[in-house]
Amino acid sequence: MVYIVSTPIGNLEDITLRAMRILKEVDFIICEDSRVTRILLEKYEIHKELIALNAGNEEAKIGLILRKLSDGGSCALVSDAGTPLISDPGVRLISALIKSNIPVSSIPGPSAVLTALTLSGLPADAFTFEGFIPQKKGRKTFIEALVEADKTIIFYESVYRIEKLLQEMLPVIPTRAIAICRELTKFHEEVWRGTVTEIHAMLATKTIKGEFVVVVAPSWWKIK
Repeated sequence: MVYIVSTPIGNLEDITLRAMRILKEVDFIICEDSRVTRILLEKYEIHKELIALNAGNEEAKIGLILRKLSDGGSCALVSDAGTPLISDPGVRLISALIKSNIPVSSIPGPSAVLTALTLSGLPADAFTFEGFIPQKKGRKTFIEALVEADKTIIFYESVYRIEKLLQEMLPVIPTRAIAICRELTKFHEEVWRGTVTEIHAMLATKTIKGEFVVVVAPSWWKIK
């Protein structure tokens, strides 16, 4: 059995009881960065073999993992934070496991996408998650498409490009409602809500740090 285990996105207390039990019971853990995962495991006194799997080595590690599971063992797949496979490596591994008839179970838990959506105050009945939007090619097209968006759009943005993003959105959707969520579940968590114009002006007065999730309202949504 292979378990896809969601882990905290910031606050280590957000791990579920079931997730902790599974991490203690499996034979080994597949992680994104062993240094990050060890912080969580050490807090809860969990001692397991770690296999690092990332975008650069996923194909090479699939064979090793299949061999380790061939004797009937079990393992957990985790990412550095949140729900594995969401803008993180692992989908090729899970596909290979399914093709090999190895049972896979997903243990639900923290997700930056859903946390940001519920905090945004924007429509949550229909939404699209875009991961990290293009840095260069396709970025302009993506931002222009927000004009006609008929559902809430959620995406990640780097601290190095968050101000640029607001500058790019300003001439396209200046009055659109957005929420920018910073450092979710961490000590310095903040959620900035308002129009693109309002948030753009506010960010000009701040020293910006952290990790960001951006939530953009659909075109029909109006701030009351």
